[in-house]
Amino acid sequence: MTQRAMNPILALDFGRARIGTAISDELQLLAHPLETIPANEQAVSRVAEIVREKKVDHVVAGIPRQMNGQIGAAATEVLQFVEKLRAILPCPVVTWDERLTTVAAHRALRDAGKKTRQTRGYVDQVAAQMILQNYLDWRAANVGIKSDQ
Repeated sequence: MTQRAMNPILALDFGRARIGTAISDELQLLAHPLETIPANEQAVSRVAEIVREKKVDHVVAGIPRQMNGQIGAAATEVLQFVEKLRAILPCPVVTWDERLTTVAAHRALRDAGKKTRQTRGYVDQVAAQMILQNYLDWRAANVGIKSDQ
C-alpha cells in the first residue's frame, strides 16, 4: 500500500519570549524542528507566512495545561494567541495538551550533550517537535477520531 503525500502540519510551542515551531513530513508521520519566532507583535504574521510558504494543512498549538488539567494563566495566553491565528489563517488551528514537553525537550538536549546556553533558541523548536510527534502518533493510532482535545 503506498501512501500519498499530504500537506504538512505545523506545531507551535508558545513561550513568553519565543515560539518554537515544528513541521511534519509530507506523509504526516514525522515531526522536524523548523524555526524559533520571537513572541512579539509580528508573531501572528510570521506564523501566517509559514502556513502560506509551506502550504500547511493545519496548525497544532500546544496548550500548557496545569498538572491537574486546568487552564492556567499561561494556557489562557496561548488560547488568546490561537484565537488571533484562527481569525487570519486559511487552515484549522487545533489545540493539544503539551504538559511537560519543554521539560522533556531540555532533558533530551542535555542527554545529547548540549549545554543550556547553547540550546536556548533551539529548545522551543524541540518542544514543538515533541508536541507535533505526540499529535501525529495519536492521530495514527486513532484514525477517524476528532483531534481537538
